[in-house]
Formats: sequence, C-alpha cells, structure tokens
Amino acid sequence: MAESAKKRATYADLEAVPPHLVAEIIDGELLTHPRPSPRHAGAANAISAKLTDPFQWGGGGPGGWVFFPEPEISFGENILVPDIAGWRRERLKTYPDKNYFTIAPDWVCEVLSGSTEKRDRTLKMRIYAEAGIPHMWLIDPRLQILEAFENRDRRWMKIGDWNSDDSVSAAPFDTISFSLADLWPLDKPLGFNENPQALYAGDR
Repeated sequence: MAESAKKRATYADLEAVPPHLVAEIIDGELLTHPRPSPRHAGAANAISAKLTDPFQWGGGGPGGWVFFPEPEISFGENILVPDIAGWRRERLKTYPDKNYFTIAPDWVCEVLSGSTEKRDRTLKMRIYAEAGIPHMWLIDPRLQILEAFENRDRRWMKIGDWNSDDSVSAAPFDTISFSLADLWPLDKPLGFNENPQALYAGDR
C-alpha cells in the first residue's frame, strides 16, 4: 500500500507553536527555530533604527516606507517570518485584519544565524524571489557583512556586499549611507585575516 501523503501544515499548527520559538510554514512543512541570540537581535534592531528615521519618519530622508520586525507574511500556503520587512506606503495603507500580512513587502532583510542561514539562503530566498519582492538584504553579524540583492525576472542578482570597514549605501535605501560597524557595537571590526569563530559563541 502506498504511504499516505504527509499532512500539510496549517496556520492552526503554526499558532500552536510555543512562543519561545519562531514558526514558519515552508512548502507545507512547519519549521521552527529559537528566538535570536543577542548578537543577531542587536544587528536587527540596529538596521531597523538606521532605516526607520529617514524612510518611515522622514528624518533626513525621503520617508514613504513602513517597517515591521519579524512580521508573519503569507505567500499562498507559505508563511514566512523575515527579521525585518518594509513596505512602500502607497502599497500598504492599513494594518492587516489578521495576524499576518498578505501583501508582499518591497524589501526584506534576514539576519543570518546558525539555525537559520541555510533556510534563509535557499528556501526563503526562493519564495521571496517567486513572490516578486524587489529587494532583499542578508546580514551576517558573525562575518560582519551585508549583501544586497535585486529581483530580476524572479531571480536574485547580487548588487553589492559590504564589510565592517565600509559605509553602506544600498538599494532601495541608497539615498543614505551608514557605517556597517554600527550594527555590532560590542564587537571590534573583523579583519579579513581574523578568525570569526569567537563571534559564533551563543549563536542560534
């Protein structure tokens, strides 16, 4: 007898996950990972702060955006939780009437960690590209790098990468620049020949 098809995860399954875990549904499977480590959370908070003033509030920048940390976003049967997502205000005029967004963002940012990097770079990047999200950033606080991508015909094209020695100016937020080292204020800038292994301590 053929083995029964595996039951696809539902939003009710996601809601039943304990609150100390981040839960997503990817290709019908419920996947979880721990809440971010301090280094991961600090980098996510710092990049959000860098962008919110000029692009959401219009302080020294053009405004016109709105940002959310760890939003649940529905892409059909997939429910993904990027570390940060941003929408242009003309596309997102009201809050969703559910716990998740159904309008795809205009930019997503994933902060990489040990439990999420493979998923972020493969499954989630694929879904984001297929959804037509125009821009994506990947930030690795252990290697102290930022990678920026543009969506071209549902495929990601890397448009630049930066390290802690650099001032970042990356689309779609290239009207400002900021020091990448500001994202990890408790770590000294990592040189190219230095071993980053100590920065993996506590990573999850």
